[in-house]
Amino acid sequence: MTSDVATSALRNFDWKKYLFMGIGVFLFLLVYLSPQWPDAIDPMGKAFTLSPAGKGAIAVFLLAGTWWVFEVVPIGVTSLAIGVLQVLFMIRPAHQAFKDFMDPSVLFIFGSIVIGLVFTKTGLTRRIAYKMLIIVGEKTSMIYLGCFLLTSALAHIMAHTAVAATIYPLLVAIYSMYGEGDKQTKFGKGLFIGMAYVAGAGSIVTLLGAARGAVAIGFFSNIMNKGVGFFELTYYMFPIGWLMTFILWGFFMLVLKPEKDTIPGLRFKAMRLNAKLGRITKNELIALSIVVLVILVLGVSAVLKSTIPGFIPPHKTAVLLISTILFFAAGILDINDLEQIPWNIILLFAGAMSIGFCLWDTGAAEWMAINWLSMFKEAHWFVFVMSIAFFVMMMTNFIMNVAAIAISLPVALVIAPYLGVAGDVILFSSLIVSGMPFLLLVGAAPNAIAYDSKQFSTGEFFMYGIPASIILMIVTGFAVYVLWPIMGMPITTGG
Repeated sequence: MTSDVATSALRNFDWKKYLFMGIGVFLFLLVYLSPQWPDAIDPMGKAFTLSPAGKGAIAVFLLAGTWWVFEVVPIGVTSLAIGVLQVLFMIRPAHQAFKDFMDPSVLFIFGSIVIGLVFTKTGLTRRIAYKMLIIVGEKTSMIYLGCFLLTSALAHIMAHTAVAATIYPLLVAIYSMYGEGDKQTKFGKGLFIGMAYVAGAGSIVTLLGAARGAVAIGFFSNIMNKGVGFFELTYYMFPIGWLMTFILWGFFMLVLKPEKDTIPGLRFKAMRLNAKLGRITKNELIALSIVVLVILVLGVSAVLKSTIPGFIPPHKTAVLLISTILFFAAGILDINDLEQIPWNIILLFAGAMSIGFCLWDTGAAEWMAINWLSMFKEAHWFVFVMSIAFFVMMMTNFIMNVAAIAISLPVALVIAPYLGVAGDVILFSSLIVSGMPFLLLVGAAPNAIAYDSKQFSTGEFFMYGIPASIILMIVTGFAVYVLWPIMGMPITTGG
């Protein structure tokens, strides 16, 4: 009897989980306890010493990355470990490590998710889903395309986090008509992962899609003494954003082709369900009005900031959270609705902000960027630009894209003149890849929001992200070497 119990316990023991948990701990200890690492030397010959705290930050970074990829514990719990390790190993004090868990960016994600929750509760999601299905029809390939086009277009005028939170319940409504219940399918994986990827592609086209654009332009203006206008950014990024949108559609049709070519009777069913909804309700109108008002305020603020020198717009998080307050004030949401918030996702991004600031505050980020980019200081200008793009792409997958930009762009812009490279091409290529982290959920909020569908694991997301990231680098190379020179962008200091 005892033998049977022991055998059963061994059979049920999750060896893979504890193996990768142990690998993460091993990497942490290996780096944290290792001797002093060599200084990073920039092109001017200045040495950057990696402090013990900086080494500790890299150690936490490696543990968190391992645990996130293999999901050895819930992704939000890994984020808690990031804060705990910083404090216990004296990498940063508690008031810094845990303060980042309530960073404005985390609260922005919270507010975006609340908008998605309201769209679902009021019925706006179903109304939009049915109307879209009536238009795109019963072919699953066209459903993919319709969802991707809508997601990409919306990311031009509102933050991609808010777009993902709004589109997510729409996709849930669409998938419910696929006829497979909650079962994982290729169609489900492609629908939700594709939404996350395309939200990033659409967000690079304007300054409204994400904060990273304004941050990058700020660094660029300070270092290069040259500004970039709202419409100038759109001019160069529009073809890339839409090229990636259509390429991603083809990619998902290839690697995650739906099991069914059509969903027979879908259009008729959508028409019947849409008619059953009746006229738009008062709560739907109130919710829609609040969201449209918030989007207008954010959009106008971004345009005014880029066109009027010295204009200071209200912080986007404060503006977005006004919608949350109004939803409760209008009685659309109540206290019970807070239980529907995916706190696992909120914690994920709280941890991402904490490790990002940890790498920055301890100097580890600058040390890594200088070591990486200095390897290419004697390379051909195209190799140098692509090395920056690759570094930003990888960093964006582990920490928030704003932090990845802040880490790499200043260093790259300082090195660029030595190779005769114009700062413009570094700025725009960095913005492309920082907008599309395809490997880890922590890279962007849409990734984590899509994960809430339970249609894919973190490992599957990572595996599909490898070829998608290769495609992204190829498209970036095409823009740098072919497209942007044709469009008139300065590529070299002599160009």
